[in-house]
Amino acid sequence: MTLGIAGRIAQEGDRSMFGVLKARLGQLSPAAVFAAAAMMLGACSGGGLPSGDFAKSDLPSRPPQASTAIGSGQIKVGLILPLSATGNAGVAAASMRNAAELALAEFNAPNIQLLVKDDGGTGQGAQAAAQQAVSEGAEIILGPLFAHTVGPVGQVARSRGIPVIAFSNDANVAGNGVYLLSFLPEADVDRIVDYATQSGKRSFAALVPDNAYGSVVEAALNTTAARRGARIVGIQKYAQDQTQMQAAARQMLSVMGGADAMLIPDGGDAARTLVPALGADAKRLQLLGTGLWDDPQVAGSAVLQGGWYATADSSGFRSFAGRYRAKFGNEPVRTATLAYDAVALIAALAKTQGAQRFAPETLTNSSGFTGIDGLFRFRPDGTNQRGLAVLRVTPGGGQVVSPAPRSFGPGS
Repeated sequence: MTLGIAGRIAQEGDRSMFGVLKARLGQLSPAAVFAAAAMMLGACSGGGLPSGDFAKSDLPSRPPQASTAIGSGQIKVGLILPLSATGNAGVAAASMRNAAELALAEFNAPNIQLLVKDDGGTGQGAQAAAQQAVSEGAEIILGPLFAHTVGPVGQVARSRGIPVIAFSNDANVAGNGVYLLSFLPEADVDRIVDYATQSGKRSFAALVPDNAYGSVVEAALNTTAARRGARIVGIQKYAQDQTQMQAAARQMLSVMGGADAMLIPDGGDAARTLVPALGADAKRLQLLGTGLWDDPQVAGSAVLQGGWYATADSSGFRSFAGRYRAKFGNEPVRTATLAYDAVALIAALAKTQGAQRFAPETLTNSSGFTGIDGLFRFRPDGTNQRGLAVLRVTPGGGQVVSPAPRSFGPGS
């Protein structure tokens, strides 16, 4: 059972949603009581999001922004973002801060006060921001955005027994009170390989970038294929250079004859370079991608037509983006839904769960939550599981071939 909150705010309003929430809470045992709520541009991968945590982040060059507060409630919540960072990081942070404000406004002024702190995109800045937030009474911290800033925040928060819901997509920083709300590349790979094997594909090859993101994808592919009884015939890594990409693809030709599916987890530019280099044999393979394929460049690429990829259902984001534009007059970055969902979740828990609002058993209830980008739940190890759809590349965009689940089944 899941309780959709943020994804229905605009349609149902605060009162009716909490009526649903309270009614369903009454059906659960005391040990299972929870609330649900309502997801990175340069910080996440999956769901159409670039893999910024696995790339070089922008370095801050501007003076840190002063701390601000959103809302006037009694329950204080830290929100740590790289607001003064340059480039994509700063743009993402500003959009996420706006999304947090939107969530509070659409939740009809919950008893929450967001303590907004700027970490500048550095570990030292993140540690200082966390110390400020806890000294001002924060009961939970949302953020930060990058993997290298999550550790310092987690260290400060653990010393005070305060949980952290971070936006990094690097699973290595999860655990010990740190929960990740982001899209994890492991989830994309697991979903698309599961669907491919269910569709009769038994042998896989892969072309993956030669970086940390590629290593995560490779490990996830091996794990999922083994679980599904599928075979890996070859994995070839490539550097982020067009000539070297083409060379890596040609090296794959010697082994791909035994494959019936080819995973290319990189974005549209890389995929459109790699596939033609595979030659005529590529046409017999089922091409597979991740949420990075949720991109107009992919839809318009003739060589990728018919490929399958895993991503979040985009209908929730389209609705959110319309409300965001109406309030702020510009487009949100894809990362912004993470901040919105985090704040909406916290608002729901604060309103319904009393002293147990941010307890581990509340945050990790196995039934999960429904947010703007669909179903998700936190695992006890701090990672998350998301309900993703599988889409086919078509000229008009992604066509759903396997819808996202509406609930987590027993044992899933």
